[in-house]
Amino acid sequence: MVNPNAPLFNIANVLTIGRIILVPIFIWCYLHGSVGYQVAATIIFFIAGATDQLDGYLARRHRLVTNFGKIADPIADKALVLSAMILVSAAGLLPWWVTIVIIVRELGITALRFVMIRKEVIAASKGGKLKTVLQMLGVFMLLIPWAGLVSSSTAHVAEAIGWWIMMAALVVTVVTGLDYCLQAVKVARNDQR
Repeated sequence: MVNPNAPLFNIANVLTIGRIILVPIFIWCYLHGSVGYQVAATIIFFIAGATDQLDGYLARRHRLVTNFGKIADPIADKALVLSAMILVSAAGLLPWWVTIVIIVRELGITALRFVMIRKEVIAASKGGKLKTVLQMLGVFMLLIPWAGLVSSSTAHVAEAIGWWIMMAALVVTVVTGLDYCLQAVKVARNDQR
């Protein structure tokens, strides 16, 4: 719940803004191409992903939830994860159709949330949180430049693990998206009564 007395400039919002700032740095490092820069990109992704959990925890724990944070946090999350998915698809590590399905779902549900926010805020479900964890973990596994760090057989196994985690993320992403749409329909029907 939004705390109207929470200052706009608080630790949770600073972490969210920091995550947004890290996205172009992450992209630049990954695109630089060398193993060292890709490792740096992976570390930046990990740090930014960790701040996602931390800022939400701090905001709830210390009653620092603001309207800015409620809007900026999901934007920061989507910018980080979707840019990473585009990068690993461009590198040939994840099929483009997986990235496109997840992007369409994420942007579609984000748009639906903005439409529904006037009627009712539909809280993130446990499935939605699992989706985020699977996406982050799968992308993290695919970002690591395994071929430059370990033997080719180990690299193939690590990339396969990342790919299977992304397949699980895809399933959970689609299922939770459908669930969110059903909840939105119920809210709209109840609102018409």
